Amino acid sequence: MKVKPFKNESINDFSNKSNIEKQKKALQEVRNMLGKNYDLHIGGKQNQTEKKFNSYNPSDKDEVLATFSKGTVDLVNLAVETAYDKFQEWQYVTAEKRAKILFKAAAIARKRRFEINAWMILEAGKNYTEADADTAEAIDFLEFYGREILRYSSKQPITPVKGEKNELVYIPLGVGVVIPPWNFPFAILVGMTSAAIVSGNTVVLKPSSETPMMGYLFYEIMKQAGLPDGVLNFLPGSGAEVGDNLVAHPKVRFIAFTGSMEVGIHLNELAAKVQPGQIWLKRVVCEMGGKDSIIVDKETNIDEAVNGVVASAFGYQGQKCSACSRAIVDASVYDKFVEKLKTAVDQIQIGPAEENYRMGPVVSAGAERSILSYMEVGKTEGRLLNGGMKAEGSGYYIKPTVFVDVSPTARISQEEIFGPVLAVIKSSNYEESLKIANNTKYGLTGAVYTRNRKKIERAKKELLIGNLYFNRKCTGALVGGHPFGGFNMSGTDSKAGGRDYLLLFLQAKLVSEKVK
Repeated sequence: MKVKPFKNESINDFSNKSNIEKQKKALQEVRNMLGKNYDLHIGGKQNQTEKKFNSYNPSDKDEVLATFSKGTVDLVNLAVETAYDKFQEWQYVTAEKRAKILFKAAAIARKRRFEINAWMILEAGKNYTEADADTAEAIDFLEFYGREILRYSSKQPITPVKGEKNELVYIPLGVGVVIPPWNFPFAILVGMTSAAIVSGNTVVLKPSSETPMMGYLFYEIMKQAGLPDGVLNFLPGSGAEVGDNLVAHPKVRFIAFTGSMEVGIHLNELAAKVQPGQIWLKRVVCEMGGKDSIIVDKETNIDEAVNGVVASAFGYQGQKCSACSRAIVDASVYDKFVEKLKTAVDQIQIGPAEENYRMGPVVSAGAERSILSYMEVGKTEGRLLNGGMKAEGSGYYIKPTVFVDVSPTARISQEEIFGPVLAVIKSSNYEESLKIANNTKYGLTGAVYTRNRKKIERAKKELLIGNLYFNRKCTGALVGGHPFGGFNMSGTDSKAGGRDYLLLFLQAKLVSEKVK
């Protein structure tokens, strides 16, 4: 099977009036579909439950977008058993056929791109560009992993042994549970799920309760692309009732999770316990949090550094594990940086995602409470430069907030806030900046602004960061070009969108035959 080399999907330019009009039209079409009920889907069959939950618009917190049936323990068992039975067949489907389904799904997602964006704008509170980049990344994952399984299914290099015919093949694991986050509600969901499926596994998908519609859209697209019933099962519900029971089920072979450190640790512990009847140790792919730093060296363009920090800290309201939440600035340029930073942050406008403001709402009431509580902590740990409070509106709007003169060991310097809050830390020199950047339990992303080549080379060696960038923002990883994943409490060292990623959903089998 021949395919063209992988190429990243371009992000739509919303300074173009035509794209703005297309997005507004899609938003209106989606608005005409609001208020519907959506069922669970197991083995291709719809299931309704008495308990329901709503998907809300964080830009207008009382607006109900859709209502979903809530999964139960009985449906957890049914979904896993269904996926287990289907695996007995799906594992033997050729890599070419599985890849073709992903390629077809990518084509469908392209055609439905503005519709997918529209749901994300309403359900996740992303502005047009953030939503479109999310959808583009999902398409990239489908295209990239489709090509990757073709590479893994081809003949693998192996050392010849005289008198033997030896072959190394990669085979799937079994039933997987995919638990994606709400902040990249389509891209990460599609990436984890499609990687598992194209590798020959079957999946029970438990979408985030904040963004269940994005999971339903992907289920719908995969069905339209020809994925057989039972390979992908759609089971929204609570983490305690659905998530935990899925992870603990003895017939589940692996778990792919993206979310907070606390939940990741909990799921890892739960998966490690061998249940009665379980005949394997479960594999866990955990992508967790970050406390990401941008170092601003004295030998740099301060305006460029300010722009990179602001984009990294406040893009999608700071609700990215890759977001810059700490700026570590050399003392000799600190005052100049802070002055320019204040001006730049004061210019950020806040409002409904549907109206394409640069900053929209945070995702939920719970997120809002947590962020505001951290802001109160910040007021005792640094000097408030910008924000520090809610913004006006009927949604979960919070002003972009900057604290300066913060200690490297302060709570707002160490704990993941997951919101529009930036701590600015003064360092005496470059060596101290490197030490501060390494002083958290995380190791996900980061950036260094410097013109000094020796300093760049030193940072490459010393910073324990999974995705390290120079003279650019620390968000915006591209599939294929920036394999994404971090160290320590940022996860299990997976590299989504990289050439190693499918190995997490495969196992190697050696076949040796004696020949005359």
